[in-house]
Amino acid sequence: MSHPQPVTIDRIATPHPLDPLTGEEIAAARAVLESAGLLGETVRVPMLLPDEPTKQELATWKPGAPIDRRIDATLLDTATGTATEVIVSITRGEVLRNERVPNDAPPYGQPQYLFEEYGRAEEIVKASPEWQAAMTRRGLAEHMELAFCGPLAPGYTGRADEVGRRVIRSLTFLKYDENDSPWAHPVEGLVVHIDLTAGSVIRIDDEGDVPVPAGHGNYYSEVQGAARTTLKPIEITQPEGPSFAVTGSLVEWENWSMRVSFNAREGLVLHDVAFDGRSVLSRASVPEMVVPYGDTAPGRFWISYFDAGEYLLGKNANHLELGCDCLGVIRYLDGYVADDHGNPVRIPNVVCMHEEDYGILWKHTDLAGRSDVRRSRRFVISYFSTIGNYDYGFYWNFSLDGSIEVVAKATGVVFAGAGEPGVRQKHATELAPGVFAPVHQHLFCARLDVAIDGDENRLFEIDAQRIPMGPENPFGNAFTWSETQLRTELEAQREADTSVARAWEVQSTTRTNHVGRPTAYHLIPEPTALLMADPSSSVAARATFATKHLWATQHEHGQNWPAGRYPNAHQGGSGLPEYSAGDRSLDGEDIVLWHTFGLTHFPRPEDWPIMPVDYAGFWFKPNGFLDQNPAMDVPASSQAHGSAATGCCGGADSCTCGH
Repeated sequence: MSHPQPVTIDRIATPHPLDPLTGEEIAAARAVLESAGLLGETVRVPMLLPDEPTKQELATWKPGAPIDRRIDATLLDTATGTATEVIVSITRGEVLRNERVPNDAPPYGQPQYLFEEYGRAEEIVKASPEWQAAMTRRGLAEHMELAFCGPLAPGYTGRADEVGRRVIRSLTFLKYDENDSPWAHPVEGLVVHIDLTAGSVIRIDDEGDVPVPAGHGNYYSEVQGAARTTLKPIEITQPEGPSFAVTGSLVEWENWSMRVSFNAREGLVLHDVAFDGRSVLSRASVPEMVVPYGDTAPGRFWISYFDAGEYLLGKNANHLELGCDCLGVIRYLDGYVADDHGNPVRIPNVVCMHEEDYGILWKHTDLAGRSDVRRSRRFVISYFSTIGNYDYGFYWNFSLDGSIEVVAKATGVVFAGAGEPGVRQKHATELAPGVFAPVHQHLFCARLDVAIDGDENRLFEIDAQRIPMGPENPFGNAFTWSETQLRTELEAQREADTSVARAWEVQSTTRTNHVGRPTAYHLIPEPTALLMADPSSSVAARATFATKHLWATQHEHGQNWPAGRYPNAHQGGSGLPEYSAGDRSLDGEDIVLWHTFGLTHFPRPEDWPIMPVDYAGFWFKPNGFLDQNPAMDVPASSQAHGSAATGCCGGADSCTCGH
């Protein structure tokens, strides 16, 4: 590799090494790439991320000291399909590494899609004589101009005419006017397979003559009718302002502190999460999700979208709006990502932070009739991303009792095909006449780089345990719990079990609480089906992370992606299977937990024309991390001693609930 002269750039203020990339830094990185001759006319930037400092770099850094700010970029020559990975030092203005991606041989794998490729795919489809003939044969020639040709990640089929090529598939949907929702009018059985590098159609599948559903799927108020008038306003006010403070990327709320970051792939990332000054998490994010479909139809059997690894959750994030996406006294953070050419793009208000009431924190009425109550509130950090027809919200909820709840919200428009109205299908539900939505899953993977009172941790599986009736349980009522240490990476590939209230405990090896037990946190899963596809299927090979609820690995810098860096058109086996293959020790080590959670969606008519939010998530709760309830000093509600007009204490004449 040649070594070009460093680019002279203006010094960019970086108050902390974990601050997210700024627009100026992205522009500076692009200048370095251009100076090095790496951004030719046909070269694009599918992915640009911060190359985060190692833990060793962070350990030696002192406030105010300089640190090498770097970016990690994937470059794609759209003329040849050649991809390269580049590390750029923004601080020094030079390229540190430039390596070709070996994506033309097993296990293959393609860089993330460019925004410009979506429009290009539609142009290729509509210019295709085969597609035009298929539309004409179906009597749809008059709809070709307004038709929407959806650009869809191809999965991995192993077809000889696809492997090693930059493939995208396209399904056709009709629009009857410019504002019409195309998802309601699928052209069933028409699939166009495209080579984006060659700019040509590989082949077209044209099977069946199912009529295109004619009913609209529009959800706009102009179509759905006047809004109801019965809901009275709910006003959320904080006259003295919010209780949290934001200084750069540092966010502090009550006993919590953390650094909030954002990047093009993972979206929201949290660093250095601490409670009462004690470390809980080094880094936390939801870096991957897979949406596999359970339909055998030609237009859907291959669908298994990786919305982070193929499309980039952060790059597709929403500009949030007060009163719509977030309610109350809000603090927003902007995010910066790179466009297809490596130029900075600002996403305003991409991260929302606010407090919200969360019901009762703790309460007791004693024998004398005195009632003590404290109201709970939580601190919420969130963002939303739209990938095609679906919209996903990611929420990190921090509680006064030291707990963290992670919630993923799924909404948007369900993906549909067409069928004969009234004819029951095995793999899909009829939502509207002729509109069938296939069964599918939304399986997320959270990555928690745990640091319970430091990086030296160990991992246990905790199960409720019955005791057989006998000398140890003479009345049959007794039960206890078991603690099984998960000592290595292979031992830590586990499934949840709600029948025994299974949780996973991360213990400190260096600190104990006041009763002599190791300080600890519990990962508490919620009921989630794992990947329903057959273990020998292509999607199971590509999304192996979704075959277990828990994985745990020893921390290694750069191991961030549950399904690998390039799941697009990848044969499988990357990511967590590779990370854990060495079966490293988890006893007293720096541990990373990977937790699969999500939704198995059997669509219903109530999901049409737009799906009400569905929820999935998990809890990360202190278990012996603290010596008592940390919320004992929370004051009574400011509304606790109001009148009946306030609604306090259920509308009693006077309120004594605060005491």
